[in-house]
Amino acid sequence: MDLLQAFILGLVEGITEYLPVSSTGHLLIAQRLLGIPESAASNGYAIAIQAGAILAVLGLYRIRVTSMVRGVFGQDGTGLKLALCIIVAFLPAAVLGLLFDDLIEQHLFGVKPVIAAWVVGGVLILALSKWTRARREGRDLAHLTWKLALVIGLMQCLAMWPGTSRSLVTILGGLAVGLSMAAAVEFAFLLGVLTLTAATAYAALKGGDGMVAAYGWPALLVGFAAAWISAALAVKWMVAWLNRHGLALFAWWRFLAAGLAAWLLL
Repeated sequence: MDLLQAFILGLVEGITEYLPVSSTGHLLIAQRLLGIPESAASNGYAIAIQAGAILAVLGLYRIRVTSMVRGVFGQDGTGLKLALCIIVAFLPAAVLGLLFDDLIEQHLFGVKPVIAAWVVGGVLILALSKWTRARREGRDLAHLTWKLALVIGLMQCLAMWPGTSRSLVTILGGLAVGLSMAAAVEFAFLLGVLTLTAATAYAALKGGDGMVAAYGWPALLVGFAAAWISAALAVKWMVAWLNRHGLALFAWWRFLAAGLAAWLLL
């Protein structure tokens, strides 16, 4: 992998990580188009550069993150409640991820499963478009309970299938339990910080040496930096877009991505 390829993959990761279009699916397809063969190192690289997207959200939501940190140390009751909700929502995917990581990587990290997930997700968005528009108003995060957070966490498990989109299913989960669109999006982002941090750390521990040996530190750092900057811009755009227009655009995005991937790779 050269530095231009690393930069392109970082852009793809940052732009798509928090959009409901599946960053993992986009990265897998981008790697094949760039001539990077499927391997444990390439799959690990796609996960590792998520650290850039994590840093972007930590910066954009630093006030909320600071509140949760203060809550953990007994200085902010609202922050503590939200932190506990995020931990509860994180646990289902953490448990299932550890149990089925090898099976998922063996059977679902491929072009055809990603294309199928893109299409199914797009159909789901269009089928629920009226419902999601009607759910624009609802509870804010202060009214989220651990039981409702658990429902969102169970929804997040669906995103273990590459191409599904963790952001999509957690936003839909938030709307389903009564959150407003703005609150559902924010919770999806904050939950993503913990989920992606765990996934990145796990990938680094499992195959970090192999990634560095295969691609070198410069490629990892370039991918990280590109993901950081592009994720910050994409998150700001997505929040503004969803507050005005809803999710339908991302259904057509998914269909276009699936069609292009099928044409170019199949």
